[in-house]
Amino acid sequence: MFTGIIEELGVVKGLAVRGPSGQITIQAKKVLEGTRTGDSIAVNGICLTVVSMDQDSFTADVMAETFRRSSLGDCQPGSLVNLERAMAADGRFGGHIVSGHIDGTGVIREYRTEANAVWVRIKAAPEILGLVVEKGSISIDGISLTVAAVSGTDFQVSVIPHTGQETTLLRKRPGDRVNLENDLVGKYVEKLLGAGTRKPGSRITMEFLEENGF
Repeated sequence: MFTGIIEELGVVKGLAVRGPSGQITIQAKKVLEGTRTGDSIAVNGICLTVVSMDQDSFTADVMAETFRRSSLGDCQPGSLVNLERAMAADGRFGGHIVSGHIDGTGVIREYRTEANAVWVRIKAAPEILGLVVEKGSISIDGISLTVAAVSGTDFQVSVIPHTGQETTLLRKRPGDRVNLENDLVGKYVEKLLGAGTRKPGSRITMEFLEENGF
């Protein structure tokens, strides 16, 4: 389990693809502190298991489903990635519940500066937008962010300077893909209420949740 508070920017040293799966090696420092083989590290929001490590890098296996669901295959040697270790039991919960299981990818449409913040508009599939609610949470490349606006084709977040400096989001360009994970609580609520698979026009809204005691 993760919080969406990025600890460090890592650098991809290598991505070895063998058929539909492969391995990724990432240079890092902070996330290696206290980490052992078998531990989990979120890479651009994707929960990966450390299979080997040395003083300045770690390697993780990447299965076919991960390549299908995420933008990890877009990485190249030298690419920057957002890194976060699994949350410690005695740690602060500064973001929101992030599982590290990507629901799909979105495409950055535009950046717009407003005072000290940068608005980012991201196009996403209907099945993802169905669980995106204004003022709710979403994970973008592993970053916990608050949804500022939602339409039928995309959603927007507003990024503060600290987040822009400490993550990869504002280093990307319009047209780049990002990994998206819907709010885990919203997914379980929709399932438990019998809403079925996520669809455009989902009845799960902030008002609906408040009316039903959430």
